[in-house]
Amino acid sequence: MKKKFLKGVIIGLLSVATITSVVGCGTKSTPKEEVIIKVGTTSDEPRVWDAIQKKLESENIKIEIVNFANGANPNQALADGEIDLNAFQHYAYLNKNKEDLKLDLTAIGDTIIVPLNLFSKKIKSVDELKQGSKIAIPNDVTNEGRALIVLKKAGVIELKSDAGQSPGLKDITANKLNIQFVELPGAQIPRSIDDVDAAIINAGYAVDSGLDLTKDAIFTDKIDITNSDYKPFINIIVARTKDKDNETYKKVVAAYQSDEIGEVIKAVYKGAALPAWK
Repeated sequence: MKKKFLKGVIIGLLSVATITSVVGCGTKSTPKEEVIIKVGTTSDEPRVWDAIQKKLESENIKIEIVNFANGANPNQALADGEIDLNAFQHYAYLNKNKEDLKLDLTAIGDTIIVPLNLFSKKIKSVDELKQGSKIAIPNDVTNEGRALIVLKKAGVIELKSDAGQSPGLKDITANKLNIQFVELPGAQIPRSIDDVDAAIINAGYAVDSGLDLTKDAIFTDKIDITNSDYKPFINIIVARTKDKDNETYKKVVAAYQSDEIGEVIKAVYKGAALPAWK
């Protein structure tokens, strides 16, 4: 009787162990389905996003970069569902672009801020600007406004007190040197620097064109991201408004805004772009 009882207990225990083993194996062998996130950019610099990809591997999230360097608009592509997120612009540009095109887009995370400095191949100081000197500035509304603000800080011009964050040439109230402004697409300005006396150039474009941020800059805008004046010029990750709370997208933002990626940004850009989420 005892032998039969013990035999039944042993068989029962073995059965439970077998079931537990099978269930455990089944759980471990079922991987999370890979999620592909298409991110639109206007830069072919891959190192920051490569580092972000490594941080997302454990989440089984794959970043696929879609480069819009051909002039297509990543905001329109995002609104049309061609990509999932984009990361190429600051708040001021997004707000103007989505208003102009009636796009329902929302910023879901801060990324970097790119200094906008005054460069020259002909002079070494702002004090060397002369009557009628030519200065190239970006021709899009938001970056032209920012360029004029930088020139105000450099003491080259004065602006209306109520001009806001996107002043235009019409808002200049004092131009003692009668500076001639040459309006050009931002990406083209580095190639035209020899044709003008000085140029306001996005630091990223400056580095890509071989300009030295220290030697070739005759005025450097000191970035302070705690100053609300710089908020409109912080770059962002953008989603369709209906997707702003998407948990996977939040993981992409969290990966970007990590200490490790902050160090990668500093190493890759060497001052041409600064982490802006701290």
